[in-house]
Amino acid sequence: MTTAVNQDSPPRRAPLAGIRVLDLSRVLAGPWCTQNLADLGADVIKVERPKLGDDTRAWGPPFLKDQDGNDTTEAAYYLSTNRNKRSIEIDLASPEGIKLVKELAKHCDILVENFKVGGLKQYGLDYDSMKQEFPRLIYCSITGFGQTGPYAERPGYDFMIQGMGGLMSITGERDDLPGGGPQKAGVAVTDIITGMYASVAILAALQERNHSGLGQHLDIALLDCHVSMLANQNLNYMTTGKAPGRAGNAHQNVVPYQVFKTSDGFMIVAVGNDSQYRSFCGAIGIPEYATDPKFVTNRQRILHRDELIPVLEKIMATGKRDEWIAKLEAVGVPCGPIQTIDQVFDHPQVKAREIWKNIPHPTGGTSPTTASPMIFSATPVQYKRAAPLLGQHTEEILKELLGRTS
Repeated sequence: MTTAVNQDSPPRRAPLAGIRVLDLSRVLAGPWCTQNLADLGADVIKVERPKLGDDTRAWGPPFLKDQDGNDTTEAAYYLSTNRNKRSIEIDLASPEGIKLVKELAKHCDILVENFKVGGLKQYGLDYDSMKQEFPRLIYCSITGFGQTGPYAERPGYDFMIQGMGGLMSITGERDDLPGGGPQKAGVAVTDIITGMYASVAILAALQERNHSGLGQHLDIALLDCHVSMLANQNLNYMTTGKAPGRAGNAHQNVVPYQVFKTSDGFMIVAVGNDSQYRSFCGAIGIPEYATDPKFVTNRQRILHRDELIPVLEKIMATGKRDEWIAKLEAVGVPCGPIQTIDQVFDHPQVKAREIWKNIPHPTGGTSPTTASPMIFSATPVQYKRAAPLLGQHTEEILKELLGRTS
């Protein structure tokens, strides 16, 4: 039974309204996590080094332009992962700074940090030290390799983890083809997926705290998250003992599921089942290939991939991209163009979903941002703050939480 909603009732609060996060992280994995929490309504206090701040503030060009078209000090990279937060400058190397962090922690539910293992122990800000004073604090540590194991104390970076974690061994063209060799992803996917896993873990710990009344330590490692996200490729190896290799733009387990060159560009065909394959064959004019015993099932198409794909490539090259897309869409075959990022934001579906947002910015006038993909029917994400200037909210936070001005 559903209960009717009173249209005159007050607006519902954001999902994480009333939750406060002390963010000691920088660069990407940690800030991506805390931006998620901020988007969900948490008050995220970003602690930054005096005068320097988050490393990514300087990771440009490009930089945000001011209203006269001149560069501001805010790099696009930094803007991409720090919206809806407040910034405070604190020197963690000073006794006063350490004391201030602990005072702020009294008013926080969550602490997120991505220092090297043991890096905060010298300041008494590690989990074992903090949990004695703040037993309800959910303390999330994000590192390259985790808190345990022979690599625990080593630094970890997205690019090196993409190599160590196996992604580059399955990304790129085959060695026997032109351009063959390992490739990294075009986005720091290890950092992003780590930030996502950290977000999920924090939300789960918050829910558990509702029952136990206690916080806990979350040990989130780039390598762990990266290996986990390999998904079916891991199981391809784990069930056969054979490590999968690079397949370029083809799929290891589904055929045809790849990029095809047309007479005027490139497109993707993503045939996900045998019914779609039959429709595909009909649409491109080779219905006999739909019933050929060598190709009739996906299993057979994988076994005879090298015979089937050249035939499909030759046919697809004879037509124009958009004409092929229209034909395939008409019979329910998943397909689409390969677009540049400017074309992505000009796409009617992307426009309809309002993925490009603009937020007021103190030096840039407005700052563009990519909308959160988390869509709520009753408590939508609010885009209240652009990524903050360094120390922009220092006095505000000190006065609000600690009742002091410095």
